[in-house]
Amino acid sequence: MVKRKPPIDKTEWDGFFDENGHLAKSRDFICVNILERGLHPVVRTEAWKFLTGYYSWQSSQDERLTVDSTRRKNYEALCQMYEKIQPLLENLHRNFTETRNNITHDIQKLYDKDPLGNVLIDKKRLEKILLLSYVCNTQAEYQQGFHEMVMLFQLMVEHDHETFWLFQFFLQKTEHSCVINIGVGKNLDMLNNLISFLDPVFAEHLKGKGAGAVQSLFPWFCLCFQRAFKSFDDIWRLWEVLLTGKPCRNFQVLVAYSMLQMVREQVLQESMTGDDILLACNSLIDLDADELISAACIVYAELIQKGVPQPLKDFLL
Repeated sequence: MVKRKPPIDKTEWDGFFDENGHLAKSRDFICVNILERGLHPVVRTEAWKFLTGYYSWQSSQDERLTVDSTRRKNYEALCQMYEKIQPLLENLHRNFTETRNNITHDIQKLYDKDPLGNVLIDKKRLEKILLLSYVCNTQAEYQQGFHEMVMLFQLMVEHDHETFWLFQFFLQKTEHSCVINIGVGKNLDMLNNLISFLDPVFAEHLKGKGAGAVQSLFPWFCLCFQRAFKSFDDIWRLWEVLLTGKPCRNFQVLVAYSMLQMVREQVLQESMTGDDILLACNSLIDLDADELISAACIVYAELIQKGVPQPLKDFLL
């Protein structure tokens, strides 16, 4: 991609809708623009409600007001249910107590203030949302890093029901990439296939001296690369692209490949082994999301040009 145009601002976003609040532009048009340009922070909250499935792309303004009211009531009902069954969970399920302790421990490690000392997040509210998510989501359960994800949603929206539901929908949209017991292994396998196809020399090195290095990169997928960026805006920028499904499904694998290419020359020149490769990969921080997205789009173009082999084709296209 060339240097991107300014992000979609409030005036342009509002222009995507007709007088009844129906989208006058196609979903595809909006998603391509989000890929190429990103979203201004002012419109991010509403746009993400479409991208995650919180709102239907076909909904009117009135229908979205109804949806938001329903989501709030459903969240309150879940909170009431949780309060009733909490004693039972504490007595009968050892995993519940252990998970609750893990959540509390993880949240305490979060920085809750900005450099000026202003409080950014409410840790008690965060803990409640994570516990409720764990109780309600038997597939995803709780994994380390979810507390950081929910913090980003709490920073984005105003109300707890919005934070809770956006996180649930985000997990559903990204479960085949970020949920460790569902999709992370598949992503790592596809990353290995991608390296073998596009960069046989690097693949050969990784199979030998770098054995296990790629499999050790599972935190990249579990956290959707959250710790690789220099700002929250960069994280949101990548995540909203992943939610668009553009330019392809499971774009996160191309992002991971692009990150590996950043350390490729160092790995080969120094003939690094697995642990050293992992250290080099973990040093990839303070990245610029636009540059990484652009690099991954170039990888996608290269794949299309060469002809995507199976099983990458099924996974990406």
